Amino acid sequence: MDQEDFTADLCAEQIGKLFQFQDLTGIESLPTCRDVLQRHNWDLESAVQDQLNLREGRPSVFAGTSEISSAPTVLVDPTRQQIFNSEATGSGNFVSFVIDYILRTFYNTFVSVVRFTWSLVWPEPRPPITDPVADVGRFIQNYESVYGNGHPVYYRGSYKQALNDAKQELRFLVIYLHQNDQSNCSNFCSSVLSSSNVISFLNESNILFWACEQDTNEGNRVATALQANIYPYVAIVVLRESRMTLVGRMEGPVSAEEFIRRLRSVFEANEAYLVAARAERIERSFNQSLREQQDRAYLESLRADEQKEQLKREKQNQEQEERLQKEKLEELEKAKKEELKKKKVEMLARIPNEPSVEEDGALTIVFIMPGGIRIERRFSDASPLSDVLDFVFCHPNSPDIFEVATNFPKRVLSIEDRDKTLKQAGLQKREVLFINDLDS
Repeated sequence: MDQEDFTADLCAEQIGKLFQFQDLTGIESLPTCRDVLQRHNWDLESAVQDQLNLREGRPSVFAGTSEISSAPTVLVDPTRQQIFNSEATGSGNFVSFVIDYILRTFYNTFVSVVRFTWSLVWPEPRPPITDPVADVGRFIQNYESVYGNGHPVYYRGSYKQALNDAKQELRFLVIYLHQNDQSNCSNFCSSVLSSSNVISFLNESNILFWACEQDTNEGNRVATALQANIYPYVAIVVLRESRMTLVGRMEGPVSAEEFIRRLRSVFEANEAYLVAARAERIERSFNQSLREQQDRAYLESLRADEQKEQLKREKQNQEQEERLQKEKLEELEKAKKEELKKKKVEMLARIPNEPSVEEDGALTIVFIMPGGIRIERRFSDASPLSDVLDFVFCHPNSPDIFEVATNFPKRVLSIEDRDKTLKQAGLQKREVLFINDLDS
């Protein structure tokens, strides 16, 4: 969709806000800019502030603050995931997905039954979730006190808020669950999350990065929902086919380079779903305000496609015609060379043999070919000049178009004198002739 069609239903004020928003936020995609502005009712100040908040890890206005409302349901289906663990650097195949899923389901079911039975005998319910944002804030504070301030931008809101923002903003949500007493988690924080390459990659990938400790109320709830058992645990959630879906997870230790490679693999495999979702939003917007204009744009698009197809056909026809013309010229050149070769063979057969040195009237002629090649041959002074010209013409080192010139005094032997004898042409008993290439 070109820029004129994209802004066809917008007024001058909205178009101005669209490009101003793009300049202020640095977002390259105009469809994304329009989507954000429409969700803010074209309030430029509010839209820009929201984007700046997200870049600093603060929830947007769409994240919501009430925990009474439910978060988007995350589909946890192993057949839709890329699963990475410490034993393998790549994603598991389908069979490993299914086996892993069955084992995890059995384990979770067993644990749930045991917990339920135990609660009947000794009720000790987990305290209700009171402040999930505080759980996240404590993790960030603890992280910075132990590992320093060098880390990716953490999302400073609850899991529900992060899901809502990822869904509204059409971004990947990367989730990290941490265990304090786990050495692998400590190594992950110190060597992976503190890596400058990982920080740059996450901060520049237009994603949301949410983290929490597993032993907090918020972290435990997320770990249960995402079936986390091995730590460090990293999950990637994205809007896929209109549902927030767990599309990748990493379990166990990993290097910084492998961590980036795995994330990039999941992003590339699922980016098309974000593009499709963004296109669907734009399409809905156009359906609301540009139904008649869409019909016109569709017809114009058809005409444009027909013109492109016509130009393509014309170009193909032209290329085919040029190719045929080239092949024809090559055939003519080949036939010309074959004819010339045949003519040289016939001429060479007509040239008389060399006379002996003692024979009266024998001339010795030294031919200097282009490039300095010297050829020496005897002729009878009664032989016509055409024998000399034909000899030069038939020699493999001779150019196809040439002239024969004497050394001193310099003169060119004219083809018009080809019937004259060598004596009549003024050639001496020993002569040096230069062969000049007229094609060079």
